[in-house]
Amino acid sequence: MSVLSRIDPMVRLLVVAIALAFVLPVHGAAREAAQFVANAAVFLLFFLNGLRLPRHEVWEGLGNHRLLWPLVAWVFGAMALAGCLVWQAGQGWMPPLIALGFLYLGCLPSTVQSATAYSSLAGGNVASSVVAAALLNILGVFVTAPLFSLLAGNAGVGFHADGLVKVVVILLVPFVLGQALQGRLGNLVRDNRPLVSAMDRGSIAIAVYVAFSGAVATRFWTQIDASGWLWLAGGTALMLAIGHGGAWLLGGAVGLDPANRRTMLFAGAQKSIAMGAPLATVLFAPAAAGAILMPILLYHLAQLVLAAPLAARLSRP
Repeated sequence: MSVLSRIDPMVRLLVVAIALAFVLPVHGAAREAAQFVANAAVFLLFFLNGLRLPRHEVWEGLGNHRLLWPLVAWVFGAMALAGCLVWQAGQGWMPPLIALGFLYLGCLPSTVQSATAYSSLAGGNVASSVVAAALLNILGVFVTAPLFSLLAGNAGVGFHADGLVKVVVILLVPFVLGQALQGRLGNLVRDNRPLVSAMDRGSIAIAVYVAFSGAVATRFWTQIDASGWLWLAGGTALMLAIGHGGAWLLGGAVGLDPANRRTMLFAGAQKSIAMGAPLATVLFAPAAAGAILMPILLYHLAQLVLAAPLAARLSRP
């Protein structure tokens, strides 16, 4: 098996999207059309999420209170505050929008697919992992944007009430619509998983491409010196350490059994590019979105590298 084939498909697609944005960015009149396409792709992404998430799984998993509510507090409370601290510490050392990206990273929900997969590999509670990831992402539609706005204050790069309206129309409405049509169209999603997965990844890649095209137009890399890149890498490493170490310690503090503690670890530490990239294209101007996404993109790549050996280590008796 080649080295390339062992790399996560989403990682490969993100690299291609970023490279394409550098080589062939959309600009001028084409940017508005590209933004419309990105919004349509995000709408489709959340419609498909609504179709495939069984309602009964949500209700069944909501009973695991000892795991779920500390996890919600960790993901949207402690991690958001950690992101806020890294943002404040990085001011003056990194471009303001990239530093602000750490706050955005902290406010995002956890991943769905990889957190569940690695929880399973580590011997975690898979059912609770699925429900926890689903619940966090549903809450993220409501919580991430206003939480980011509250903590960012005047640095929120133009986020205001119409941003919330766009979140509702482009993220929440298609999700609810998918849930409502689950009985009629749910089989189409379940019977065509490879196609649906490809559409998911394509939607995220389009959002990343459009966001980075805006950043390329501002030549953001000329604003970052060597120390700025070091701060970006150091801030990402710090967020990874807080996310994984804190989630593991919290799981022990609230008395979770080993399986649920492993679920807490991956669901609490991993952050969702599937929510982060589409939401950024909705909330922020193209010139800002690409820079703000830098920390979550680096974090996402690093969390996948870290997750495999960590899950393997935890799976050993």
